[in-house]
Amino acid sequence: MIRLALLIAFTLLMSACTGLPDSVKPVKEFEVKRYLGKWYEIARLDHSFESGLSHVNANYSMRDDGGIRVINRGYSTKEKRWQQVEGKAYFVDTPDKAHLKVSFFGPFYGSYAIFELDHESYQYAFVSGYNQSYLWLLARTPVVEQKVVDRFIQLSTVLGFNTDKLIMVDQKSITEP
Repeated sequence: MIRLALLIAFTLLMSACTGLPDSVKPVKEFEVKRYLGKWYEIARLDHSFESGLSHVNANYSMRDDGGIRVINRGYSTKEKRWQQVEGKAYFVDTPDKAHLKVSFFGPFYGSYAIFELDHESYQYAFVSGYNQSYLWLLARTPVVEQKVVDRFIQLSTVLGFNTDKLIMVDQKSITEP
């Protein structure tokens, strides 16, 4: 009985990390092949795994098992060197719904939900984690028009994110190895 209770508790804990804030609805009619490639982090709510990093970007490509390879890179201003981590992502539901679970550390997955997307040309995406502490604005270019940033802040505020704590990520020219 204790094992069953622990298994249920563990399952609930693991699924909580792939859930979504109540206010966030992943975009539909998502086309993963159009999303693949390099994205620049324009803004974020900061976390220990990104703290002190500038020039953050992510590169998405298909894995042989049908998942998505995720390579995140950022420049540590303190250590004056590039840091990189590789992860994997899989759709939580169907591939046309932009809600994925991402893992960088073994069997533990976190939610990755695109709640706003430039459907026409896939030039920007607004991304949430499993709760309102995780928020990113990603773009295909290191700089975006101010109207995109304004829309990101406006919509994220309405959805309950604390946009007063947003960090605008330094993407000024730096040479990548």
